Amino acid sequence: MSTKTLPTFDDPGTGTGEYSRLRFLVQSILGTMGTSTLVRVVAVTNSGGLSPVGFIDAQPLVNQTDAVGHVVPHGVLHHLPYFRLQGGANAVILDPQPGDIGIAVFASRDLSKVKATKAQAAPGSARMFSMSDGLYIGGLLNGTPSQYVQFNAGGITLTSPSAITLNAPECTINANTTVNGTFSQGMGAAGGTATMLGPVTVTNDVSAGGKSLTTHVHSGVQTGSGNTGEPL
Repeated sequence: MSTKTLPTFDDPGTGTGEYSRLRFLVQSILGTMGTSTLVRVVAVTNSGGLSPVGFIDAQPLVNQTDAVGHVVPHGVLHHLPYFRLQGGANAVILDPQPGDIGIAVFASRDLSKVKATKAQAAPGSARMFSMSDGLYIGGLLNGTPSQYVQFNAGGITLTSPSAITLNAPECTINANTTVNGTFSQGMGAAGGTATMLGPVTVTNDVSAGGKSLTTHVHSGVQTGSGNTGEPL
């Protein structure tokens, strides 16, 4: 009767003593523990709206291998809480998007009850260091952004390919300000009067109520033509 030797991850050069057997046992146990790994986002519960922090589904990018070199992909990890920079009611809302690459870290105990209640709780089961208890932190190995806040030696740059909206009951700018583009005031629902200390210098014309500052004339003046000439 023949026997078949099963392949193991043990080093062929390892001895057969008690230390070697314990070493192999410890390594086998450590191999079942999840610590952290790179993942790709495949689904997200949020899409940039004003809402509580959400969850992602993620595909681990480092595959499993067995002792003879067979490669087996991991299954998708579901319902991982993702990180948001937030303190109280103050936050930067930057939700992950499908295709993003980030890091998943795995808790030492079952997080399911805390995830469900958002409160202190006992572990949901006896599992330890399981990929089922992952937490997602994004922003690794991703491409060049097209919308961003950039900090460098020259200052801070805020760039958007579409629009930037500032919502506040009051805004104060303590700086010299240059506007390279059209400027509208008082056009929205909260529009009102504009007050400036001056002096105000305008290179071209100014129009008020449809009347040009540089070309308007006054009627009803007792002159030979009936109207004044253009302003000097």
